[in-house]
Amino acid sequence: MNRPPAIVWLVLLVLLLPTAAGRILLDVVGGVALVLVAVPLILTGLGWIGWKLLQMQAENTQQSTVGSRTESSTPASEVTIDVTAQDVESDS
Repeated sequence: MNRPPAIVWLVLLVLLLPTAAGRILLDVVGGVALVLVAVPLILTGLGWIGWKLLQMQAENTQQSTVGSRTESSTPASEVTIDVTAQDVESDS
């Protein structure tokens, strides 16, 4: 019959006994688990914020180039549009 190694019994004993070593081991395991969960979430949030900042910067760059083009053109209040009416024949 296969028996578990002695190290397994030692770890279980330290975890189950309310000693300082058991508490430290549980705290370390909990901290590692927290890091494994929190780091991907934080990196995802930072990536999303960076993406939004890049989008805003691209929009501002496009608006500034469009704005510089309209400043050099003639204002709309000084332009007249001529409209002529034409008869349209229908095929029905």
